[in-house]
Amino acid sequence: MKKLIASAASLTLAATILAGSASAASPLDFLKEFSWKNLFCQSQQAEQSQTEKALALINTFATGDTKTARSLLADGYIQHNLAYGTGADAFVGSVEYLASAPVKTTVQNIRVFEDGDKVFLQTIYNFAGAGEQVAFDIFRFDENGKIAEHWDNLASLTAANPSGHTQTDGTMEVTDLDKTEENWELVNNFLYDVMQGHNLDKMADYFDGDNYIQHSSNIADGVSGLTDALGALAKQNIQMVYTTTHQVLAEGNYVLAVSEGTYGDVPTAYYDLWRVENGKIAEHWDVMETIADQSTWQNQNGKF
Repeated sequence: MKKLIASAASLTLAATILAGSASAASPLDFLKEFSWKNLFCQSQQAEQSQTEKALALINTFATGDTKTARSLLADGYIQHNLAYGTGADAFVGSVEYLASAPVKTTVQNIRVFEDGDKVFLQTIYNFAGAGEQVAFDIFRFDENGKIAEHWDNLASLTAANPSGHTQTDGTMEVTDLDKTEENWELVNNFLYDVMQGHNLDKMADYFDGDNYIQHSSNIADGVSGLTDALGALAKQNIQMVYTTTHQVLAEGNYVLAVSEGTYGDVPTAYYDLWRVENGKIAEHWDVMETIADQSTWQNQNGKF
């Protein structure tokens, strides 16, 4: 770090001297005005990982640090949260608004994963005291290491489900990095065969018997807990339908899927995080969100 800063300062000073002009400042004047703080911040940001940058960005909701938010975002930042405008200015405006609110925003990250140029996170937010929400965020990074695009799903935090699990507790450790692709393929096939209903007879193949830890609200553990819950919904003439898979992201034993469908005939976005163990789906977290009517959208980028 010290060598990097020193080298940058030396190169900039040399360029200033070589560029020279009748009105050029002296080397001493340059050193007086040299922004060591800005150079340090730029160097520090360059050393941050994608995961660190994503965490730093969501933390600006709590800190109100618009300078950091601006520095992390690409100029053409694309927003898919339909309640907000698109672009870096809109994001920074949200940070400014939350900083001015009488109740401080809180951000509690639970899990974070990285897949290629994307980072996906599970977080509990409380925006300006409006109530706790559990969210999945996905951030895409561009070739310059800037955050260029964002997708998310949010839902109110609820009480523990019938098996005593919350929406965010459970296994934390990321393992089996060498099986990332294998686990990605397993979940991608599961979405097609089971969640979209193309080959329901294969459902048992994806689980280790009835062993299935469930974090969805109002659904108990086990494959039996899931089928019982779906049966109860069917009696109310409510169907949970998955039609399209938009993204599948994985790191090790965790796989996040972003799907589109309906819940009781209402357009719905499904974010499902599955943990895979020994080639079987072992644990599940999710966030469902109704897709807002297009007349209310604050951007035209679409939910997906």
